[in-house]
Amino acid sequence: MDSFLFTVAAFVVALAILIAVHEFGHFWVARRLGVKVLRFSIGFGRALWQRRGRVDGTEYVIAAVPLGGYVKMLDEREGAVEPGELGRAFNRQSLGVRSAVVVAGPAFNFLFAILAFWLVFVAGDSGTRPLVGSVAEGSVAAVAGIQPGDEVVAVGGRLTPTWESVIFALLRESVGGDDLAVRVRNERGLESDRVLPGERLAAIGDGGDLLAGIGLEPRRPEIPAVIGEVVPGEAAARAGLRTGDRVLAAAGEPVATWAGLVELIRRSPGAEIPFEIERGGVQLTLPVRVGETGQGDERIGRIGAAVQVPEGLFDAYRTEVRYGPLASAREAVYKTWDMSLFMVKMLGRMLIGEASVKNLGGPISIAQSAGKSASYGVVYFLKFLALVSISLGVINLMPVPVLDGGHLLFFLVEAVKGRPLSDETMMHAQRVGMLILLLLMGLAFYVDLSRLLG
Repeated sequence: MDSFLFTVAAFVVALAILIAVHEFGHFWVARRLGVKVLRFSIGFGRALWQRRGRVDGTEYVIAAVPLGGYVKMLDEREGAVEPGELGRAFNRQSLGVRSAVVVAGPAFNFLFAILAFWLVFVAGDSGTRPLVGSVAEGSVAAVAGIQPGDEVVAVGGRLTPTWESVIFALLRESVGGDDLAVRVRNERGLESDRVLPGERLAAIGDGGDLLAGIGLEPRRPEIPAVIGEVVPGEAAARAGLRTGDRVLAAAGEPVATWAGLVELIRRSPGAEIPFEIERGGVQLTLPVRVGETGQGDERIGRIGAAVQVPEGLFDAYRTEVRYGPLASAREAVYKTWDMSLFMVKMLGRMLIGEASVKNLGGPISIAQSAGKSASYGVVYFLKFLALVSISLGVINLMPVPVLDGGHLLFFLVEAVKGRPLSDETMMHAQRVGMLILLLLMGLAFYVDLSRLLG
């Protein structure tokens, strides 16, 4: 229950921040260009909090339904305007002013993403070094010549200090379908280029585990099979296992790592297994009756013991990406541009049927991601906010009526024709746009529920 409430709270906070950023863009530019703003609302429906500004009488509102927001401007199409205020009505403004006000919302989403990434790069973003553990035989990576022990230095000419940056670079480049150059450094420190074929990348990048798809398995530290904690009342405790015991063998099989021990236990539910252990320099044999638990329709073994991780074991696998203020600004702009371009390409591929709609994410996915990223810390939550902010900016620029891109499309038609579209035409277009938006939202919900229910 606490986890659910935390996820909901993180989701609401994320939405409030991103909606406020978007609507503030419209609000700030409208005010600067002389348009009167009547209301600035975060959310829809009944007002939970409101106040009126002293300078221009703008009404500021926080409403009950936090799934959007709006900026209401003075406009003759929405009500009578006093003669003295006509010069401040939105519909009386030049095409350039109206376009600037409309594009300001998505623009502020992109600017917020740049700011968030800048903060991440200045504070330092920790990650896992892209060290290759194994390469599947006959895979794309194997054909390209990538070897176990290699470190991925760059993908497509961009440096990749972490596995996260490698995965995004592969996703970004796979959309184009071109051959992809990957620079690797072997265990002797020598660097060389490998080429991944574009057509196979495009097929893999449509979904699923991209690294597994190209045949790469990240290197993971081998953790010794040493008992770190024993759960009272469970199989390990009943057998007499203690913290610090090193498991040498189980069921007559040598045990080298904790992963190997876990695998052996999982496949032995209900069995009695002799554990050969080392305790204080003395070897002992203890019979352990493996417990069992359910995992779907499958029964798996468990003994109720946790691993003891040696101090500093993961240090060689971790890295931190940190830049100075100016370099962080450059990297933040690059990151925002890359993500924006990738999202545009993916939307294009989905529209023409070259990419699966499973790549869509709706409110459920966003809420889950908000909760997870917030639980990991401020840096992860900032990265999440940046990515969703970019998504909002890209989607709002789509030429669909009711979105900002739809308004810009109307303005383009007006510029070509020399006069605005009729109110009736715009009303019909808005209805079509609303239908398209509802269908997209329904599809996103369906994908979310399908993913949630398996």
